[in-house]
Amino acid sequence: MFEIAGKSREAGLRIDLARLRSDVEAVNAIGRIDGVPGINRVSFSDADMAGRRWLMDRLAEAGLDARIDAIGNVFGRWEAGSGPAVLAGSHLDTVPQGGPFDGTLGVCAALEAVRAMKAAGIAPARPVEIVCTADEEGRFGGMLGSQAICGEVGPDWIARAVDDSGQRLADALRAQGLDPAASVARDPAGIAVFLELHVEQGPVLERAGVSIGIADAVSGVFNWTVTLAGAANHSGTTPMPGRRDAFRGLADFGARIPAILEAAGGADSRLTVGKVALSPNFPHSVAGEATFSVIGRDVEEAVMRSLAEACRDELGAAAARHGLGLDIAEQGWLPPTRLDGAVARRLMDICATCGMDAMTMSSGAGHDAQTFARHCPAGLIFVPSVGGVSHSPAEWTEWPDIERGATLLARAVAAFATDPA
Repeated sequence: MFEIAGKSREAGLRIDLARLRSDVEAVNAIGRIDGVPGINRVSFSDADMAGRRWLMDRLAEAGLDARIDAIGNVFGRWEAGSGPAVLAGSHLDTVPQGGPFDGTLGVCAALEAVRAMKAAGIAPARPVEIVCTADEEGRFGGMLGSQAICGEVGPDWIARAVDDSGQRLADALRAQGLDPAASVARDPAGIAVFLELHVEQGPVLERAGVSIGIADAVSGVFNWTVTLAGAANHSGTTPMPGRRDAFRGLADFGARIPAILEAAGGADSRLTVGKVALSPNFPHSVAGEATFSVIGRDVEEAVMRSLAEACRDELGAAAARHGLGLDIAEQGWLPPTRLDGAVARRLMDICATCGMDAMTMSSGAGHDAQTFARHCPAGLIFVPSVGGVSHSPAEWTEWPDIERGATLLARAVAAFATDPA
């Protein structure tokens, strides 16, 4: 348990780790599929909605005003004091075969923060609201829930959005009794701060031997679908010279990624080819078409643009070398986000007072906090990921680290909530 000096009750606030762990394990019982590893609460699936109903029940039990909006965002509001609210939370949807903590920890820890405040008799000077966003993992592109709350996307965008299988977002919402035609945007003036606890999803904290990371920036992301078009043919009768082999173009580009990063990137740059489809995708056929994703990330938008330009050049060169057609479809461009410096400093101050070791770092993954940060002050807290593994059934964070992160979140929520309104 973490003790700190000071007379204020929020300064010595304690969470109930056993209760938090029970919540995490309970919600992760939803989305288990026999024979399929990991947690499977893909956005707007029945499991995802069951997880949201589970949360609504827990929010009501905690004495909060629980509601779900037209696109599936869940809120639990503690109506207190006056002025803009302190928001805390994350998401419950997962990638297929996801891990137990990605998003889930932030939602459950926000709930635990409020329960701890109530148990300690802390009276907020302003409202406190738990937020569980919809489709943070980007099944339909972007971060739907937080972007809709902040007014960045609305019914027109929802009407156009489809997932990789071609399913329309509007249909997925209607199938779950939600309303794609409604706007859920909120006035950012009504939000004092948004706070999010998340597993790091990388190896930095573990390698540094540090328990807490305070994010100062979140990488931007560009997301392309690239198609190289050649000529399918018999693999035994088509001579190697003159083949228009789409796979060779893909492999050629992939091999150039280190050179692209060296020439156009920086220490925080990432380039990934993560999804590939070949056609006709048959062992005895030359690939006539290769369709694949290219994802680029950096914390500086100028570097992102340099990476994108270098990728276009290298894709064009690879296509020319192998006699291929080239199409690049941009699926999304999310700019990097700088998080609020005053919020980060306050989080670091709480860590120092608590005796928690902490470091400032950037985030290579996208989070709801970056969306909110474009509209209101926001803070993002990381706890270590064992082996740097995430988006995997092997994702893990040790419970003592979770206790530290959840304690920091609770004390931060209490500190911001007891500021004079």
